Amino acid sequence: MANKGSRQGGSSSSGKGHSYRSSESGEFVTRKYAEKHPRTTEKERRK
Repeated sequence: MANKGSRQGGSSSSGKGHSYRSSESGEFVTRKYAEKHPRTTEKERRK
C-alpha cells in the first residue's frame, strides 16, 4: 500500500504548460496520445 494516493497516467493538471483534450469526447488525453492523433486532439494552454 505504499503507492496509495499516487497518480498514474503521466500527465498532471496543475501548473503552467499545456494540456491536451480529445475533440471527439472532450476528455483530457496524454501528450503521447495527442501526438499520435493530431486531427482529433486540441492543445490547451493552462494558466
